[in-house]
Amino acid sequence: MNAIRYIRKEIFDATQVEFAALIGVTQASVSRWERDVSPSLDDMRKIRLAAAERGIDWDDGWFFQSLEKSTSEAAE
Repeated sequence: MNAIRYIRKEIFDATQVEFAALIGVTQASVSRWERDVSPSLDDMRKIRLAAAERGIDWDDGWFFQSLEKSTSEAAE
């Protein structure tokens, strides 16, 4: 699973449209990010801010970690 998709689905529990509205971008931007076009640093800040506003304990590592590895390790 792509890092942004993981953040959107598992951390924010949101659809692409909902996630886009939370951070002030278009749904098309979220879709591009989920197809492995990385968000800008400014967009990453928006995501981090949206998490803080919702009381979500944030970890910047989510932007960069290999989720396939993390998912398989969690299954063990």
